[in-house]
Amino acid sequence: MRTKTNDRQTIALLPRIRILRGKDVAFGPGKADLLEQIRETGSLNQAARRLRMSYMKAWLLVRVMNACYKKPLVKASRGGSGGGGAELTSAGERVLSLYRTMERQSLRAMEPAWAGIASLLKSESS
Repeated sequence: MRTKTNDRQTIALLPRIRILRGKDVAFGPGKADLLEQIRETGSLNQAARRLRMSYMKAWLLVRVMNACYKKPLVKASRGGSGGGGAELTSAGERVLSLYRTMERQSLRAMEPAWAGIASLLKSESS
């Protein structure tokens, strides 16, 4: 949720929902962004580049996600002569969709309190 105060400053509310399974972050905003990029590019390497993260970091995030759920969220194939690739499984599509729904619902639930807090924040001219 954003409230424009003037051309030079924007006040924003950005909730960061994380789903924990034991000590592992099973899902969160970074993992959601990674899944969206994998869906768009069909490549873990390209998804990592777009998010400005290393391939190893992206691979680690995928491994953690796949280990936390009953079914893997990402199916990856190794490179080689035919090239590699990555794609979301049906479980990955479902988790991503439900997570984005949770984000939208949380923003709606926060609207009244956010309006009160936003009205108390300093503007650039204050």
